[in-house]
Parts: sequence; structure tokens; C-alpha cells
Amino acid sequence: MNRKLLVLPALLGALAPVVTGCGSSGGGSGGGKPIIVGSTDSIEMNKDNPAPLDPAAQYDADTWQIFYNTFQELLAYPRGSTTPSPDAAKECHYADSSGLTYQCTLRSGLEFSNGHSLTSQDVKFSVERVIDLKQTAGPSSLLTDVKSIDTPSDSTVVFHLNQADATFPAKLATPAAAIVDHQVYSAKSTLKGWKVVGSGPYVLKSYTQDKQAEFVKNPHYKGIYKLNNDAITMKLFADSNKMEAALKAGQLDVMTRELLPDQIEELEDNPPADVKLTQVAGGESRYLFLNTKDGSLKNVAVRQAIAQLIDRQQITRDIYKRTDVPLYSIVPQGTTAHVNSFFDKYGEPSVSKARKILQKAGITQKVSLTINFRRDLGGTSNKVEAQMIEKQLDSSGLFDVKVEGEQWNAFLNAAAAGKYQAFAVNWLPDFPDPDNYVAPFLDKETFIPLPYQNKEIQDTIIPETRQQAARSATTDAFTRAQDIVANDVPMIPLWQGNQYIAARPDITGTEWAQSSTGTTQYWELGRGASD
Repeated sequence: MNRKLLVLPALLGALAPVVTGCGSSGGGSGGGKPIIVGSTDSIEMNKDNPAPLDPAAQYDADTWQIFYNTFQELLAYPRGSTTPSPDAAKECHYADSSGLTYQCTLRSGLEFSNGHSLTSQDVKFSVERVIDLKQTAGPSSLLTDVKSIDTPSDSTVVFHLNQADATFPAKLATPAAAIVDHQVYSAKSTLKGWKVVGSGPYVLKSYTQDKQAEFVKNPHYKGIYKLNNDAITMKLFADSNKMEAALKAGQLDVMTRELLPDQIEELEDNPPADVKLTQVAGGESRYLFLNTKDGSLKNVAVRQAIAQLIDRQQITRDIYKRTDVPLYSIVPQGTTAHVNSFFDKYGEPSVSKARKILQKAGITQKVSLTINFRRDLGGTSNKVEAQMIEKQLDSSGLFDVKVEGEQWNAFLNAAAAGKYQAFAVNWLPDFPDPDNYVAPFLDKETFIPLPYQNKEIQDTIIPETRQQAARSATTDAFTRAQDIVANDVPMIPLWQGNQYIAARPDITGTEWAQSSTGTTQYWELGRGASD
């Protein structure tokens, strides 16, 4: 293989927004009263989750929504781009042709929101802290390739990697590499409570659980983003219908995650004169994970029978009103290397085929199964989805299923501890690359520790594809990974979804506010005339 200097290319085309309803587009002017954003995001502080806003401890869309707006990373994504560019850094590059050394030079005069200077020591501290703390629900799995970090000067940081990784710059653009103040955060423990000290576009002024979060413009921010407002207030709702009512009543300016399928359908078909709905193609995927060490699921035939029975078309038609589309592989459509591995192997749902799979394995009795889901927050369909899968499996006469719900942190901890037979999780990409739909679940260190291990994926496919600067060259290898998963069934892809944002007509920038990672970029929102 010819070795090249590794640089991360553009992996996907720019996101294409579709706007319906009335209202202007483009960036708005800053200033004025806070823009009020409604959300059903739920972040709880409790004994299981004492540090809800520490980037070393959290790895989910709700918290990363806050992190992307308050913390800064060395690299970030300019508007419409899927290639990371310098943000806290003024320049980054692979330092040699081996791809094992990655170097960044910081912008001059960087400061945290508390006025403390930000230097390369803070970058080193932040990344090493995530790796060393290795929190169960944290993002340390994204940084496993980091061998050591040098800081030859206050403005220079050098990462030494265990293996070449063309996706490393993209990982540095995620909150896994959020830069924290070493004078505030401890290297030995997480930061308890609602405090956030970063150098990103906004300062988190206050956070009141289940009620609201207040963000104000960070006067110390030096980076690539232009802020089109001075303040954002995020209002939290347990019911997305109440959130919609608040938007229509003028109590909200913007409504983001999560909109129910019925709401999206109604806003698309009968858009109110004072609301505009923006749709952006997204990479969100939902998977059903199966515990391959569980007594019932240890036999691959049981897992294959489940894959043979699940009717994605019914799920996306009847529950999601076609706002989501069926997904037949772990790598979603629109991403390099996507193939329909599950459809190729199982075709349409079939009770007779599922029965033959079980009979061939000597299984003649009903298989008992419990499916766990994250408790609904008012803007999700997790419960009804689990109930539909229950009905699909039970109606075959081959399974006896029950469903149970749990609060997010308790749910995630139980899943990581292997306490569930089956559980469903939404996945929003950390970066738009097939690696980020494979490695987080199938590498040696994963987002949720899973009992399934495949040596070909771990020892060959993942390390070899990370050596490929041209990501199109990884297609054959990732196709092989998808086919392995379809055969072994440690996880079953269910659907992939678009992203939606609804806003009052005087709000600008909504077509750029939704990132490819599913978070709302508050700085894009403004009021008034377009640029």
C-alpha cells in the first residue's frame, strides 16, 4: 500500500436544507432580546449522574447540545461543511507521512469564559482527563488512539497516536476533545453540578433542571463562528405538543428536538402562516442491540429470527409517519460505504423464514425476550416503537416479548453493565464517516460495552480503514463489516431520520442551525434582515 500524508477529506456533500412555510433565510443580526428555543431535551442531575455537564462524563445528544455551544475544540465545522477546520487552533496538520503525529498551533490570546488564559497545557489536560477518567457514559472510546501528548510551547500541542487514524481530526472536533480549564476541572474526578467553564461561543449563565437554560454571548470567544444573537434561552418541555402550542402562541421563537411525527406531518401539510419548518438531511440512526451472551440470545439463530421478523416499513409508516426511513444496515444512506446488508440477507419480513431459522437450530419453544427503551420525554416514540416490535415478534408465535422503560442515565448504565437482553438507542454521528457507525459499537473500546466481539472488524477492518486518507477507498472493507453484522446480528438497524426545526417567521438562520451531528448551533439563529 502506498502511504500518504493523512488528511481528512470532505466525506459527504454539504447538507441540503428544505424550508417550508414563510419567513426569510440566512443569518440575522445580533443583539436584542434572547431568542427563546424550545426543546424536549432532558438532562438530570441525580446520584447516578452527579456531573451532568462535564464533557468527560457525558456522551449523548442532549448534553452535547450544550457542549457544542459552550466549549471550544481545536477544530470545528464551518457552515455547510463536513470537513473540520481550525477553531481554537489556527492551524493543524499531520506532522509526518506515517500519520502517527498530529500537531496543532493555537490562536493567540485565547481565554476561557472566566478570563483565564487557554494554552496548550489545557488542551493536553482536557484530552488526557477524558482518557484517564474513562467514565462509563463518557466519550473516552473516541480517543483510544492517543498514545501521548506533548506541549513544546504554550501555543503548540502534539498528539502521538498508537496507529494511523485519518478520522482523528474529526474526533478533535467533537466534545470528546472539549477544552476545559485545568484550574477549574480536576484530573481525578468529574465536576459536579451545573457549572460549565469553556471558551466556546456562549456562556451557560444558568441551568434549571426540567425548566430552562440561559446562554449569553461569550465576550472572550475567539474562533470561526459569527454569533447572530447575544443570548439564547432554552425552554425545556416534557411534552412536545405543549412546546408547539408555545411556539404558535408566540412564547417561543424556535422549536427543535424532538418533534413528534404527527407534528412534523401537520406542519408540512398545513403550515401555519406564522411558522416555518426547516428539514435537513441527517445521519441519525436507531438500532436495537442484542445481548449475545444472554441465555436466549446467545444462539445466533434467535437473533437472526428477530432480524427476519422486524418490519421496518410498518414502524416508519405507522409510528414515524414517514418522517424517518427504514434502515437496512448499520451505516446509513448518504454515508460512504452504505449497503443494504440486512435486506440482502433477510429480504421482507417473513414468519415462515424465521420459523425455519429457529427449527434448524433445534428451537421449538417460544423465546422469552425483554426489550428496554429510554423512557419517553414527550418528543420521542420510544415506547410505542418498542410495543410495535413486541407485537411483530409475538404475532409470529415464535416469541414472548415484554417491554420496559427507564430514565436515560440509569438506562445507559444498565445497558453498559449487560443487564438488558435487548435495548434500543438512537445514534447521532460524532462525525460523518462510516467509521463512526462501526467503531463506537464494534471496536475493542466502545460507547456502550457490548459482549459481541469480532476479530476481523477489530483487528483488520477498523485499523486498516483508518489508514486511508481517501475515505472512498474504505468502501469494500466497511461493506464487509456491514455484512458480518447482518449475519451475526449483535445489533439490528431500524431507521434513519431527518432533522427538523420550526421557527417564527422573523427568525433567520434556521437552515444552517442544525448540524450534521444533530445539535442546534445557536450562533446561526438571528432576528431580522438577512446578511
